[in-house]
Amino acid sequence: MNKKELNEIRRRFKPDYDNISQIFGCYVNAGKQIVSEIDLPVGRLSDEEAEMYLKVLKKTLSGTLGRNLIDIGFSTDQVDNSDEHKLLQALRQSHLNDPGLRNAFYQRVIESLDPGETGYVILLASDSYDIPYKGSDGETFDEGSAEVFDYFLCCVCPVKDPKAQLTYHSTEKSFRESVTGVILTQPALGFMFPCFDDRTTNIYDLLYYSRSLTDIHDEFIQGMFGVDRTPMSAGEQKASFGSALTGSLGEDCSLDVVVALHENIRERLEEHKETNQAEPPEIYVSDMDQVLRNNGVPAKKIESFNDSVEEAFGELPTMNPDNLVETKKFHLETAGVKIQVDPDYISTIKTDVVDGKKYIMIPAVDRVEINGIAVAMGDDEAEDVDSSIAEPGVDSGVVAPGEGSGVDSGIDQGVDSVEAEPAADKSSDDDLEMPF
Repeated sequence: MNKKELNEIRRRFKPDYDNISQIFGCYVNAGKQIVSEIDLPVGRLSDEEAEMYLKVLKKTLSGTLGRNLIDIGFSTDQVDNSDEHKLLQALRQSHLNDPGLRNAFYQRVIESLDPGETGYVILLASDSYDIPYKGSDGETFDEGSAEVFDYFLCCVCPVKDPKAQLTYHSTEKSFRESVTGVILTQPALGFMFPCFDDRTTNIYDLLYYSRSLTDIHDEFIQGMFGVDRTPMSAGEQKASFGSALTGSLGEDCSLDVVVALHENIRERLEEHKETNQAEPPEIYVSDMDQVLRNNGVPAKKIESFNDSVEEAFGELPTMNPDNLVETKKFHLETAGVKIQVDPDYISTIKTDVVDGKKYIMIPAVDRVEINGIAVAMGDDEAEDVDSSIAEPGVDSGVVAPGEGSGVDSGIDQGVDSVEAEPAADKSSDDDLEMPF
């Protein structure tokens, strides 16, 4: 699915639409036991409750294609013969109205998912979309529909215990302790089956959602869909790319090389955004070879880099550049010092060796502040010689000399951890809570 097709389905979950008539599901406790089943006619809910449920379900279609939203394909043999696909098809064709099929689905989820020590709620909703005809100019015509897209959504929402609060009791005219019920939080994972590819039904694919960019619950994907190989999470792609780069280039993985790759990938993403393409961005490993050559990386090390990427991503891989670097930030780290740099200013950062010690050099321009305090830098000549405190766009300043430094722009040097939820991805922020 591309961005336009995804948005077309997202719009089906607006509160003023009446296409979602029933919500099914069950509440599973930490002991993997079904506590209660859910069968809610949406028309009998209050407007506020209906909107809450629709927002929870719509979260399963939130985030970014290729990052939170991952395409999972079925082989022809699976479509023809597998129990996993037959169950999904039966649920879809019954519009979730068969309780036996729903219970079989709940049990498969319970057997496949490892939620840790928390309970969760499984929610299901079905929709039949009368696909309007779309002309070459993009205008849609309801009277020209030639197909109905039948699909369903599933989301798995962790629950959390309530907190005691002091609430006002009007009869006693005082604040007293009050505890609400278990809280239903935003989905941790979910999927839509089938996909809406080229604005038509594709039973060979489903769209999988994961709130986390690192832990996409491989055990759930394997157990529910029986795929031969689970897709790489965005976090795993970032870590694998960084390992391939540093492991292959060694001492040639310099600051200049990392900055050049970072800027090249950012430029590609900006071009993709400006052209308003519906498909997710792609980059080939060969696209990065020229950047490495231009920065003096030896041919043998470039070849080694290609081999490492192929081993991690597959033969002739296309990669999502969004998953390779952090385009919203540029983070440098060395012993005792961390520096956050606006990506627009990374070309000003240099490295040098002074009196046998390694330094990261950052020019100080206009004003310099440390913890909000303006700092005098001395006369102009001193500033021209050695300026090591951040300019506008750089969050922190003086870098002590050290034996090495890490550059975290999505390319980690000697750092194994990967940040799971970038601040720019709003789909992963702001828990949507409702009393359950």
